[in-house]
Amino acid sequence: MAIDEAFNKTVKYYDDWIRKAVPGYDDLFTVAKELIPFGTNDPIQVLDLGAGTGLFSQQVLEQWPQARFVLYDIAGKMLDVARERFRDFPDRFRYVTADYRNLDNAGNFDLVISSLSIHHLDDQEKRHLCREVYGVLRNPGIFLNIDLIKGPTHYLEELYCADWYDKMRRAGAPDEEIKAGIERRLAYDRDALMGDQIRWLREAGFSDADCVYRNYKMGLFLGLKRSEKTP
Repeated sequence: MAIDEAFNKTVKYYDDWIRKAVPGYDDLFTVAKELIPFGTNDPIQVLDLGAGTGLFSQQVLEQWPQARFVLYDIAGKMLDVARERFRDFPDRFRYVTADYRNLDNAGNFDLVISSLSIHHLDDQEKRHLCREVYGVLRNPGIFLNIDLIKGPTHYLEELYCADWYDKMRRAGAPDEEIKAGIERRLAYDRDALMGDQIRWLREAGFSDADCVYRNYKMGLFLGLKRSEKTP
């Protein structure tokens, strides 16, 4: 099954599922918003990669009500949910059902965000995407990526995954949804090491790059595009 088909099948329960499937969900997004350096009334331009149903964009919109958004996702039915979510803002949102590995015609942005999507790319594609993101960002600009982290050894990977699945169950995720999530993971996920993800950001040109928050498998990666004179 193609990856877009697999995620289109989840639209009825995805929003509820993801809140249970992401350990530290509220903390992750709280920290992400704390890192965004723009004033809350600034009309920032935001690009959401692998936007899905628009959960990350919603978090940004709530704090930056003047922002404008472009949402990319290969799964059209997921974007249909996002369209309904943001139906009161028809002039502020644009939806692109496409592969985001090529951003030549995307535009220019102050903020690029992504949540639990880029780990579906292989390492070379991730590395290339970091350069693409750097290219569409204005200066100053910021890239925030909430994504999975591969354990550096087989033992640690198994430990992190066991912790993750246990936290899903304790959060109330039904067993059938956990099973379906694990099946999607085995079929489509290509997690990368934390150090590699930071290195690719730095190689792309980001002046500052780090994993600023981590919960076992989950990490929040930051890339800042700024001149040396920018504070």
